[in-house]
Amino acid sequence: MFGLKLTLTLIIFAASISFSIAVSDQIRLRDQASKNKLEQVEQYEKMAKYALETIEKAYELFGNQIADKMREKSYALLDKYKSNPSFVEWDFAQLKEDFAMDVYIINSENVITYSSFEKDISLDFAACCRKMVPILEERRTSGEFYHDGIDTEQTTGYLKKYSYIATPDMKYIIQLGYSIENSAIFTEFNFLSKIKQFVNNYPSINEVNVLNIGGNRLGEPVSETRKLSQERRAAFEQTLRSGDTTEYRGEWNGDPVIFRYVHYMSDYDTGTTKSKILEIIYNEKDLFDTLRANQRDVVIQLTIVLIITVALSLVISRWVARPMYLAFHDSLTGLKNRAAFDDAIKSAIAKDRGTTGLLMIDLDNFKLVNDQLGHDSGDQLLKCVAGCIRSIARKQDVSIRLGGDEFVLILPFTSKRDAGDTAQKIIDEIVARTEGQFPLQGGKVTVSIGISLFPEHGRDSEVLSKNADKALYVSKQMGKNQYNFYETK
Repeated sequence: MFGLKLTLTLIIFAASISFSIAVSDQIRLRDQASKNKLEQVEQYEKMAKYALETIEKAYELFGNQIADKMREKSYALLDKYKSNPSFVEWDFAQLKEDFAMDVYIINSENVITYSSFEKDISLDFAACCRKMVPILEERRTSGEFYHDGIDTEQTTGYLKKYSYIATPDMKYIIQLGYSIENSAIFTEFNFLSKIKQFVNNYPSINEVNVLNIGGNRLGEPVSETRKLSQERRAAFEQTLRSGDTTEYRGEWNGDPVIFRYVHYMSDYDTGTTKSKILEIIYNEKDLFDTLRANQRDVVIQLTIVLIITVALSLVISRWVARPMYLAFHDSLTGLKNRAAFDDAIKSAIAKDRGTTGLLMIDLDNFKLVNDQLGHDSGDQLLKCVAGCIRSIARKQDVSIRLGGDEFVLILPFTSKRDAGDTAQKIIDEIVARTEGQFPLQGGKVTVSIGISLFPEHGRDSEVLSKNADKALYVSKQMGKNQYNFYETK
């Protein structure tokens, strides 16, 4: 039993240490992998910003003539309005051909009423682009010329540059739309293709979108199926409002992903398109794969450690268990020995839960057995007596061989009556088993028992032992094969 306990203790100890180290390594790896993942995503973010910034810088350096041209055409249209304010009579198709730009007329309700791009006629900014309404009103009252950077045409998704100027009576805003997708600059610095390229090159990125202040994707037409969901819209608005990066976990085509929203403020754009949001949708599959692989390694390592630990524990227990067992047990009978007696009696009475009985058991004529029948018979007798005591003792009782022919039985949680009954059973059992088995000349094997009770006969082990010994002496004096309780005088 002791060897089994020692083996299990060593196994549990080694397994606990190994498990703690494995868990610590797993946490460290997870934190490091998460840090690496964040750095990777931030690198994606920089790449997307760089692609967008590059084309804006190119237009800043080489595209000023576009804004100048739009200004020139806008003032030409103002002159046309002064001479003929009836847009019905304007030939918008011819204007587009002459200007190489689309022309839009926005009325006082911020609705496009006339345009060379017929799909946008009746477009209501209050319905589709509410954030543009106060900007349009401001531009209407100022009467100045404004031009924005790169934006998207709602119905087609084409990238355009827009300009705005109000008529002198402030009834209308004349808007021009210049398509930049066919320009040499865009062809050379197409940020959408750059973004698409590194999305294709990195499996952990699901999608990257550049969103204008309305939440519409640059390069895509506005549609119900591609509108931001409620959660995405909330994260987008938070980033647009605070300027801080926002993330939330969601699903993309049924797979778990993280939606990341990063504020982008252009250094080269001075219009309403100066502020944009980068939407980076990425997954953590590579992170999970790394952690799962590490978990497999941990399981294998723990299994190896457990096997080695079991083997070493068995060896160690064989080396240690027997000597330690013999230190507290009698090698002949298997009962606890004198070294264990003090701890056992002190432990029993320390609990102080009712009566504890101490039975001092002594064989009579044991010397005759050794002298007449030999020491082997004496050993057999001791084993027999130990077996009798063990068979009578309860599970919680402690059986001890003090040495020679002296035995002790400690009865925790007992009564005087039960202690006496137990003593009598031991006497009867020993007599029954030894009678006729150990024939002696001039005597026979008998047994005497003395009993002391805690706390009635003493409150410490030394007093209880002395009083039980006195009661044992009385039993011997009265004829043996009997028991007596200690009696105070």
